[in-house]
Amino acid sequence: MGKKIIEPSSGAVTGAKFKEIWEYRELLYFFVWREIKVRYKHTVIGVSWVVIQPVIAGLIFGVIFGKFVRLPSDGYPYLLFFFCAMIAWNLFANAALKAGEGLLINRNLVTKIYFPRILLPISIVLENTLDFFICCMVFLAMFFVFKIKISAHILYFPIFVFVLLILASGVGFWFSALNVRYRDVRYAIPFLIQVMFYSSPVVYSTTVIPEKWLFLYALNPVVGIIDGFRWAFLGKAATLHITFPASVLCASLIFLSGLVYFYRTQKNIVDII
Repeated sequence: MGKKIIEPSSGAVTGAKFKEIWEYRELLYFFVWREIKVRYKHTVIGVSWVVIQPVIAGLIFGVIFGKFVRLPSDGYPYLLFFFCAMIAWNLFANAALKAGEGLLINRNLVTKIYFPRILLPISIVLENTLDFFICCMVFLAMFFVFKIKISAHILYFPIFVFVLLILASGVGFWFSALNVRYRDVRYAIPFLIQVMFYSSPVVYSTTVIPEKWLFLYALNPVVGIIDGFRWAFLGKAATLHITFPASVLCASLIFLSGLVYFYRTQKNIVDII
């Protein structure tokens, strides 16, 4: 009886590849569950870290930029203003950082059996959504503390979350594939994430950006997503009509180009990893 060789399909990204991902959905679920268990195994306070870290960051930034620097916060308490952006930023940054190491950390699995390698960065993005939704619950509780009504725009919140996941996945595809080919990329990723943090409206409002530079600034896809989060929860985002369409366009391009580049790298991944 002859041997059956299972290998990734060649060519561009097609519906067949997405069908393959769907066929391996149970493995994707296993990867997500494994990542969650490994993260909180042998921890003292477990999932509480998800809440403690952004809250402490919010208090620090709230004192520095809200009390001392007095950056504009669209008329809302600075802690609410900051935390609204922070929950979006944390999902993006954590997914991008961890996805960059995903293939290398799982090199033993990658070199022994075949499965759609793209499941690894996808699982990392999905695993980080758990932290994201826990932080969202904490953020919603803040509205009761500050006695502020949540905007009716909250109904549109899933749209902004979807674009955020598309962006995080696309960046994850790029970083994970590049990190396999060029090992020094792992040192560049944290630096790039830090640059994006300061060039995104996490601690400040997009209203501080001069109008003539706003479209260029909005080419950072995180900008429109954060504006969208603030509009959905707080009801204010004066620049959303410019920043969010730019974010959708850039996030889509990053996702599709990252998908294509990842599949091209996948052909030789076993040889170079």
